Amino acid sequence: MRYKFYTCDVFTESRFGGNQLAVLPDATGLTTEQMQLVAREFNYSECTFVFPAENGNTRKVRIFTRQQELPFAGHPNIGTAFILAYSGALNEISENTQIVFEEKAGLVPISIRKMGKNKFWCELKAPEALSLSRTFSKEQMATILSLISDEIETSTHMPQQASVGLPFVITELKDYKALNKVTVNLDALRELEAEGVFPALYVYIHSDDEFDIRGRMFAPLGGTLEDPATGSANCALAGLLTHYHVNYEGQFSWRIAQGVEMQRPSVLYARTQKQDGDVSGVWVGGSSIVVSEGYIEV
Repeated sequence: MRYKFYTCDVFTESRFGGNQLAVLPDATGLTTEQMQLVAREFNYSECTFVFPAENGNTRKVRIFTRQQELPFAGHPNIGTAFILAYSGALNEISENTQIVFEEKAGLVPISIRKMGKNKFWCELKAPEALSLSRTFSKEQMATILSLISDEIETSTHMPQQASVGLPFVITELKDYKALNKVTVNLDALRELEAEGVFPALYVYIHSDDEFDIRGRMFAPLGGTLEDPATGSANCALAGLLTHYHVNYEGQFSWRIAQGVEMQRPSVLYARTQKQDGDVSGVWVGGSSIVVSEGYIEV
């Protein structure tokens, strides 16, 4: 059968920046095995497959990397919402249209704003509450990241696994020099995976330029050597920073750069809400742009 597809670049307003995504806006009839084959064929970090909703929401969405299905991911949700808006599948988009995707991790609410002809800004709310688990020593993370331990910053938090739907080991670094030189030690990362840790790594610095944060994400054991824009990782980071923020409650926001080292610059906007000492909500948003469309035979 022939299936319509679109490709887009997510978290950017310029083609050939941001994070690539392939979307099949009507994947009815495809099996899990076929979806995995299609994802491998596109060879992007993720590919999404859209189905009619099963529980009265907007759509059901399944997300595949080159190697596996994910319960949740950021840029695939942003890009899928954008493509459905762009293609007219959601009918007329108002100044603030609300949709909800059904996914393995739960319900993913997304707001869509029309910014001009074929231009839409999308923001998702993470499907799960922030969960923080294991911490790691500076020495272990330095080995995994091919750094020295003094290049790991721990004044706010130790390297720690955090999740709002997909887990990442999040590590703050001292400066941009350290951020730029990160190279993943695959043997050390495999040892981490053998300990039962999901082997996705997010490293970041606090920036003093037009961005609040500059970050990089690596998941080489899952087929992504480096990702240019990772909404789920930046949601986890925003939640973690809010958790450790001294303010008991309030709203927080960050403008985040990612993908610069890959020559695919991306801009993500993350925000959080903290109430009664707990992180009560995490959001990430940004722009997308269509690159191509066509049909794939499956």
